[in-house]
Amino acid sequence: MHKIYLDHNATTPVLPEVLDVMLPFYKNQFGNPSSVHSEGRVARVSLDVAREQVAELIGAKPVEIVFTSGGSESNNFAILGVALSLNNKKRHIVTSAVEHSAIINPLKQLETLGFCIDYIPVDSYGRVDPQKVKSIITNSTALVTIQHANSEVGTLQNISEIGKLVQSKGVLFHTDAVQTIGKIPVNVNNLEADLLSISSHKIYGPKGVGALFIKKGTPSLFCLVSGGGQEKKRRGGTENVPGIVGFGKACQIAQYRLIKGHTEQLKKMRDQLRKQINKLIPNVNFFGCPDKCLPNTLNCGFEGADGEALLIALDMEGIFVSTGSACSSGTGLPSQVLSAMRLPKSMISSSLRFSLGFSNTFEDVNFTAATLANAVMLSRKNMS
Repeated sequence: MHKIYLDHNATTPVLPEVLDVMLPFYKNQFGNPSSVHSEGRVARVSLDVAREQVAELIGAKPVEIVFTSGGSESNNFAILGVALSLNNKKRHIVTSAVEHSAIINPLKQLETLGFCIDYIPVDSYGRVDPQKVKSIITNSTALVTIQHANSEVGTLQNISEIGKLVQSKGVLFHTDAVQTIGKIPVNVNNLEADLLSISSHKIYGPKGVGALFIKKGTPSLFCLVSGGGQEKKRRGGTENVPGIVGFGKACQIAQYRLIKGHTEQLKKMRDQLRKQINKLIPNVNFFGCPDKCLPNTLNCGFEGADGEALLIALDMEGIFVSTGSACSSGTGLPSQVLSAMRLPKSMISSSLRFSLGFSNTFEDVNFTAATLANAVMLSRKNMS
């Protein structure tokens, strides 16, 4: 059976070129980058090269890159690092109603410590109003954190405008850019971000590694992982050298693909999938912003059908999709994002997310639409 993977917003396959640069660090080049002997220096130089590769992808300076265990730790580091900083006496944080759980959950933890969190609502496309962000900032606001793009519906926020408005108020600004890095051009200087989160496994790198961009001049953050002073005392613990090296290579490849316009192919396939679904299946609703969105993401609901049943039917045919965010699937609860967009539960329960990757083809897209049409027809029949 030919397998068609359409869940790239959840994770991506490790590229062969990435694996190739990682393998030596699992074999002969196993030195600790904190060691002063030659084996340690080899590891240290490799970390420096990877840091430059990550920084170059987002227009940052290498010194502004702190390696973490992934996007979730980066988000936690940004939020808790600011909130718990010894220099911070402010107790108010602003975010949106459609953030990833790695944003929402540390904010909930802070609420138990007496912090006040404002969750800004979104419109029916999942967009945040930048002026609403500005209006809700007070003298007690320590941080504003707004995602760059939503993983479920693909909607892009106007991060550049939001960043300018937030910084005009003298408040730190963080954005979770896990879903945008490698899919669209991202430059921290244009986004006006003080802090920005990245994850390796979303850009064809290994799992278990990521980074937090900390703009030069940003006040010191509370250190969540104390240890031997690694990452310039910002994140302790012996670095994951193989993962970081692979992450750097994945960033280098991502930059090449962006320069060569490879992401335009993702958009064309995404648009073809939407066209075929519209053609073959009646009563379909498409969610998210139609123009300001990720080039690879399509989220739609099928009236009168069950999303879980559709996912299983596609899975049996070797087609892998999602009913929502893979990080929170299995909870049995309606999607927080689609609920925040004020969609009815019946519509939410019939939704599927398709997120394409560079290995997909137009043949994959056409086969998926045809298979989906049969699954929707059967599910509607069973539910009628």
